[in-house]
Amino acid sequence: MIPSKMNRFLNDTLPQNVRKNRLIKDGPLRFLEFGPLDVDRLKRLGIRVDRLGPRLVSCIWNEESPLEIGGYLVVDNLAMGSPSMGGTRMLPDITPDIIHNLARGMTLKNAAADLPFGGGKSGIVKPENLSEKDRQDIIKGFGRLLNRYKEFYIPGPDVGTNDADMKLFAIENGLNNAVSKPADMGGNRIDELGGAANGIVVAVKALLEHLPKLRQLPQFKHMTLPKPQKMDVLIQGFGAVGAHAARIFHEYDPDTAPIIKGISDETGYLLNREGLPWKELFDMWTKFGAVTQKYFHDQVMGNPASKNTVFSNASDNLLMESAFCLVPASPISNYLDVTAASNPSMTTDRMGKWQIIVEGANTYSPDPQRKAGRRKMERHVYRDKGVLIATDYLVNSGGVIYAAHERIIPTPDHLLIPKDILGNPGAIQDWLEKNREDFASLAETRRKAAVQKLETVIRRNMEELIDGLCKDADSLPCEIAEKISVQRIASKEKSRTVRDIMEDAPTIGVDKSVTDAAGLLVEAHVPIVNVVSEKGKLIGIVTNWDITKAMASKLPMDAPLTRVMTADVITTPPDAGIIDCIRKLENYDISAMPVVEDDKVIGVISGDILAGRTLYRLLQTLS
Repeated sequence: MIPSKMNRFLNDTLPQNVRKNRLIKDGPLRFLEFGPLDVDRLKRLGIRVDRLGPRLVSCIWNEESPLEIGGYLVVDNLAMGSPSMGGTRMLPDITPDIIHNLARGMTLKNAAADLPFGGGKSGIVKPENLSEKDRQDIIKGFGRLLNRYKEFYIPGPDVGTNDADMKLFAIENGLNNAVSKPADMGGNRIDELGGAANGIVVAVKALLEHLPKLRQLPQFKHMTLPKPQKMDVLIQGFGAVGAHAARIFHEYDPDTAPIIKGISDETGYLLNREGLPWKELFDMWTKFGAVTQKYFHDQVMGNPASKNTVFSNASDNLLMESAFCLVPASPISNYLDVTAASNPSMTTDRMGKWQIIVEGANTYSPDPQRKAGRRKMERHVYRDKGVLIATDYLVNSGGVIYAAHERIIPTPDHLLIPKDILGNPGAIQDWLEKNREDFASLAETRRKAAVQKLETVIRRNMEELIDGLCKDADSLPCEIAEKISVQRIASKEKSRTVRDIMEDAPTIGVDKSVTDAAGLLVEAHVPIVNVVSEKGKLIGIVTNWDITKAMASKLPMDAPLTRVMTADVITTPPDAGIIDCIRKLENYDISAMPVVEDDKVIGVISGDILAGRTLYRLLQTLS
């Protein structure tokens, strides 16, 4: 059955006739799909169509399951490549706009990481009071729903899901249709290895190398840089990202490891100016989850040797403390704001003194109001207080880089799960055990390649961020970061050709009548029909407008096509660039044209195809 919260949301936002007319049924599975031309319907769902996307929004559920299995999928765009890639979030209050925000973050993150994948995200509406068995059944059921979109979207873990859940997806849909799987599937297991955290550490190391350039800006004129081993760090959110960041800081280069001065989680925060015992805290986190309150009660209270360690159950107050670097790694998008109106973790008038903020949490939103709020915060923090902000998707792409290498380095054919055992956990486990050594070797190959890619990409991002700020003193970090990603997206999009996006084009013989052409236009749902000679050579086109003119002039419908067709046809070759195609359509004021190769029609391109299959609005600004 559809989750009750999801059903209420859809009833409140979409008219019943829209739900009825757009509903796709596949056995018990249900899909409500919307594309980039559904501007008004997407607006009802809280999503604004802009120059980047979204490409696809789908509300999905299982109508006949006794469990509430359902949620949302957003494929933001496929400019960097297909399929899109992004995590599956599982929380009670998931809505399409939340998933779209996250999908847009993945668009920018994948572009910043120079990965050949578009940006996507999915979300499961989590029912209350789930048993572990029901939770696993919901994950499996959601995997079956996602199977419809496996050509366009590959899921990974996110808040509320983990590597083990990706194994369940892979059992249902195959090894290549989920990422961040466990090592026994050849996976790069983001949670276990701390891929996102690795990106944060590399970003901090790279920033230390390039920060001196910022002294040319007035707010950084007197900036002082500590030696790496004297650098102190605050980690907001000692969880899957924050805890691994503390570990990797020390394992990356033990001789220059920073001081982990403070950490927070849902139970409170710990602070020690001389440094917290990161290893002990990390081990506690792997065992118990939240650690700050437990560590204080077990190790600090009544222990005179720990008198320098401070605990508070007000987690957010960690952001009132000062350090060289703040790492926001809690799933809170507005950790800072100028006012308390948006309920941030801390307001900028009460924040501690920092020199850099390296964002380990997803903070980006395409919503115009939230983007305006972000710029206002950065003007105060970056421009007035002289604190550099390394934007989330330039920094925390380590996880998706790890995950992407499960597709970049494909699973060899001999290790692919046989189709006849998909969905059979026992048989698949036997298959994995039989090939244990090969999967372990594959996992290690992928891990090494991901680490190398991560180092290269994130170091480049930090250099480009600082160089961009130095070149344009009026810009904010969020503006330079978006420019970096959008430029990479635009570069990829511009390199695509008409052949990549054209659709099949119906043809009709020149000996046919106006009635025949009208019937073909209706049957094929296309803007033009191509008129060809006996040898298949293009000699004209017939459009909807041509048929309308023929009827208005009372031309007999059995008249030959030569009476209505346009003989002087504007065409495009299949290897023409997308921008060239846009220019031609606009210059000749036409809505569609045939794609011709060696005098033969091989496809059609139109404004609707461009809008549905490309970042049309972005390309128009570049044309």
